[in-house]
This record gives sequence, C-alpha cells and structure tokens, in this order.
Amino acid sequence: MEKKQTVDSTYIQQHLASERTYLAWIRTAIAIVGVGFLVTNLHFNKLSEMFTWADTVVTTIGFLSVVLGVLTIIVSTVSYMRKRGQINTQTFKASYGNVIFLSVSLLIIFIAFFVYLLKVMIHM
Repeated sequence: MEKKQTVDSTYIQQHLASERTYLAWIRTAIAIVGVGFLVTNLHFNKLSEMFTWADTVVTTIGFLSVVLGVLTIIVSTVSYMRKRGQINTQTFKASYGNVIFLSVSLLIIFIAFFVYLLKVMIHM
C-alpha cells in the first residue's frame, strides 16, 4: 500500500519551523503570566504593609500580565493556523501587527513595574 504525499509534507521544513515559532510564543505567554504573578507575590508578601497605595498598581500589573498572556496564546494560535494555510499555498506574509501589539503591551507592563519599583525604592 503506497502512501500519498500530502501538501503539508511538501513544505515540511517550513511547517516544523512554524511549530517551533508557535511553541516559542507559548513559552513567552507563560513567562508573561509568570512576571505578573512575581510582581503581585513580591508586593503582597513583602511590601503590602508598607505601601498600601501600590496595591491597586500591582493588582493592575498582575491582571494585565495575565490578560496579555492569554491574548498571546490566542493571537499565536490564530497566527499559526493562518500560516499553515499560507505555507501550503505559498502565500505567506509576515505578521508585523501581532509582534508590534505584543511588544508595545509588554513594554507598558514593564514600564509600569519599573515605575512601581522606583517609587518603592524612593519611599524606603
């Protein structure tokens, strides 16, 4: 019994590279959520009694980190599915919008965390 070659197998290297990229995005999402938990854990375990004004800031940073992590998973999954079809039809287009959106969102979260740390260090 002969097995027929599939369209996916014609571009196997591209599909495997796309899978690796997708998995890298998933690891990034996990790291983003981890940063949110780290910030909130650090604050509420060590600094909450000293800086009650920061409770809202830290809670917001943690919430935004979780939301951004979930969005990263959704965007990367949709992007991966689109790229599968684009690879097979040889109509691949790089997705700059996704990268820019996620990069700007991360910068906002990290800047907020940096400002929080500066204020905590100044008040200590």
